[in-house]
Amino acid sequence: MGIQLMVLAALFVSVQNLFFRRSIDGGGSSKAYLMVQLFLTFLVAIFLNPIRSGHYEFNLPLAFFGFCGGVILAAFMAMMGKALESGPPGLTFAVINASSVMPILLMVTLFGAGFGFAYTPWNGIGSLLVVAGLFWAASGAIQGKKSIVWAFYVFAAFSLHSLFLAFMQWRTLFLNHPGKRALFLSLTEKEAASEWFMPMIFLAASLVQGYVYFTTEKRKPLNSEILYGVLGGIANGIGTFFMIWSTEISNSLEQAMIFPVFSVSVIILCNLWGQRLYKERVNWVANAFCILGLVVGTINWRQLVG
Repeated sequence: MGIQLMVLAALFVSVQNLFFRRSIDGGGSSKAYLMVQLFLTFLVAIFLNPIRSGHYEFNLPLAFFGFCGGVILAAFMAMMGKALESGPPGLTFAVINASSVMPILLMVTLFGAGFGFAYTPWNGIGSLLVVAGLFWAASGAIQGKKSIVWAFYVFAAFSLHSLFLAFMQWRTLFLNHPGKRALFLSLTEKEAASEWFMPMIFLAASLVQGYVYFTTEKRKPLNSEILYGVLGGIANGIGTFFMIWSTEISNSLEQAMIFPVFSVSVIILCNLWGQRLYKERVNWVANAFCILGLVVGTINWRQLVG
């Protein structure tokens, strides 16, 4: 059941990505779309977390922690928007979702085996396959000076997404090791389990995007930006709901597979609408390398076969 829910989460996230692209196609900017979308996702996150669980206690340390994560998320979304404006959407989302092989490197470097993080040969093989697939897919996808601009933004988005995923795992670390100091922070199990973590992430991201939008564009959002932003926020919120639900009900076997399934599903779905709606040239063999790398590098094979 957990895997099916994660596939549903990927479906809604890929639809959100399509709304993002549609908003840009309608003459809108990524800044306006993200401002609306992230605020709607913030509202949905309140419903999915404190309202759904009935736990309304506000924890200041974790709220601030979530707020910092939201700033990272806002920077990532801004770079993703710029990449979408300058390059092929399907390949852009494929590159970004392939970043799920990177957080383990950061966690091993920062925290190591003392917190249960280890880097196996499978992780290394998977990462190499992803990198090979990305270079293969990117070669010939777009040409000229525009490719350099797109490459800069998509690399920035890839890096920031990796950092954000590692940040999310940092919070999970305190759920598994309550009270233990990790870098400069220590949280009890009750603090780490606060239902306001996700809402604060999206609140911070929406505030940053709102500030950027109103200080740079200084105009009323277009009707299409508002429409697609609302639709994208709802889709992103529903996708988040299924993702959270999946992590809550998955058994030990499924826990080793749900996030690779999510990344692979998003890559395939975004490439499908990119090819069908935008006539993109999709190198499916190169994408298969990325998908294989994600599967090899992120599944806990010892847990899966042990």
